[in-house]
Amino acid sequence: MTLSTVGRLRSRIDGAIAWITIDNEPRLNAFTRDMWGAVPEHFAAADHNPDVRVIVVTGSGSKAFSAGADISEFGNNRTGAAARAYDEINHAAYEAILKTEKPTIAMVNGYCFGGACELAICCDMRVGSDGASFSVPSAKLSLGYNPRWIKPMLAVMTAAKVKEMLFTGRRYLAPEALAMGLLNAMVPAEKLVEETVQLANEIATNAPLSIRAAKASVDALVANPESVDLPALDAKVLACFDSDDFKEGARAFMEKRKPVFQGR
Repeated sequence: MTLSTVGRLRSRIDGAIAWITIDNEPRLNAFTRDMWGAVPEHFAAADHNPDVRVIVVTGSGSKAFSAGADISEFGNNRTGAAARAYDEINHAAYEAILKTEKPTIAMVNGYCFGGACELAICCDMRVGSDGASFSVPSAKLSLGYNPRWIKPMLAVMTAAKVKEMLFTGRRYLAPEALAMGLLNAMVPAEKLVEETVQLANEIATNAPLSIRAAKASVDALVANPESVDLPALDAKVLACFDSDDFKEGARAFMEKRKPVFQGR
């Protein structure tokens, strides 16, 4: 196990899982500007680590995944050129998650509001406790919501639900979030870590090249259905058949054992 700290984001590796923790518990894990700026570094480090198969992001403590942006910084960051610069830092964080080749899971343990809700949406999957709640209250603050951030929302929810979420600024409880597609799974709070680790390990034991090809295809087909680079996606699929892992999978099937994949 290794441990590193950058600002108030913490990263550790536990087996095949990289854990990225939003650590600002006294302020319900609210994101400061520096914390947003650290997101790409943490996700890139996990994505490039050969020991990592799955990346999980969560909040410190049990009350919040994150309450969103630290409102104490709004006076300095939400006007004129500063607002545009802050948006770019936010966008870089979201893009870093969206471009991660390895599977990403948001483990939501309480409040998941504002920019942190967007961060969770940018992950491949979201597992929430039965006490989790979600909100994007931009309309309650007269904040314009960047259209680039609406695109990931449309990959998770219907357009009507995205509009409802943005128009009302409503807080959605976990059962509602599950019904609208915002959560992949809702579990009792006391089993949140256990269930998330089980899901992560289930993914981690499968063939990395197959997962990478599937993730690239789904993301491309959702993002640009009219102009998908099919040859590039085909190359990722063919790489699976040419891999040592494909041979290992076939051998394991014949020998009636679990395969051990190496990602090559």
